[in-house]
Amino acid sequence: MAIAKAERLMNLALCLLGTRRPLSKRELRSSIEAYIEAGNDDSFNRMFERDKDDLRELGLVIDTVENLEGEPAYHARRDLNRLPPITLDAAEAAALGLAAKVWQQARLAGAASGALQKLRAAGMPLGEAPYEPYGALEPRIPTREAAFEPLMLACRDRRPVVFAYRKSNAVRPENRQVEPWALECWRGHWYLAGWDRDRRAERVFRLSRITGPVRSRAAAFTAPVPDQVRVRETVERWAGETATASARIRLRQNSGYPLRARATEMRDIGDGWDELEIPYGHGLDAWLAELGPEVMVLEPAELRADVVDRLRAVAKG
Repeated sequence: MAIAKAERLMNLALCLLGTRRPLSKRELRSSIEAYIEAGNDDSFNRMFERDKDDLRELGLVIDTVENLEGEPAYHARRDLNRLPPITLDAAEAAALGLAAKVWQQARLAGAASGALQKLRAAGMPLGEAPYEPYGALEPRIPTREAAFEPLMLACRDRRPVVFAYRKSNAVRPENRQVEPWALECWRGHWYLAGWDRDRRAERVFRLSRITGPVRSRAAAFTAPVPDQVRVRETVERWAGETATASARIRLRQNSGYPLRARATEMRDIGDGWDELEIPYGHGLDAWLAELGPEVMVLEPAELRADVVDRLRAVAKG
């Protein structure tokens, strides 16, 4: 679910749960920022009806009554929307404990630790027998890039950002003005999807190519946020994952493991090299260029030329 829609649903749920009396659509529209910005009445009505149905599908009990003005009004009574007591079996408790160990940033680690403390206070013996066999597992999601935390917060708060970004075939970085939508980790790398204001189009940025600080801007988004942000699918498309053709390359042994994982054929040709056949599509030249002397492109000729051009551009810098 996109951040914008999740935030809108949360605000509507809080309004319906927090009110002492049923609220009309007119009152809800004036209380929730996303509804104020919805435009005409038809747009608001469609958005509100979808949101109300989504909340009901998520389990929120919403009563519809008639107020003193004769308008339909809505209320989510707290006594009808209380969660039952939480009970976890051994596997579920172990999964929560492992999830809490994933994040290493202090901001995220604090939230995870606080959640576990609340569960323990409610009587969940997390970290104790019979959960001890899982204690040896130490999962990690790599977030080495300094850009991760400011971009995560910008996605959450819907704040535009500015950063210097160096494309794989560029000598120098250039400034990008982006409205950030979502972050996703794919094959060991973090990617940001968002709206590039200068290019007026959706773009995906690899965090390892962001140089210098990420600066946020106190301004509203200018482009609508999609209900679903498919970061991985976009990266796959630009990396040639949806290719229908194939390329033949030589790859130095003990290197390029992501390429090996997607090879359709692979054989040892001696002298420390393997020959692979891999899917070929848009963006593969950038990926191969990053491997530098570890890879040689045999065919097709246009792919070999693209990789050589990219390496020459980097060498000039």
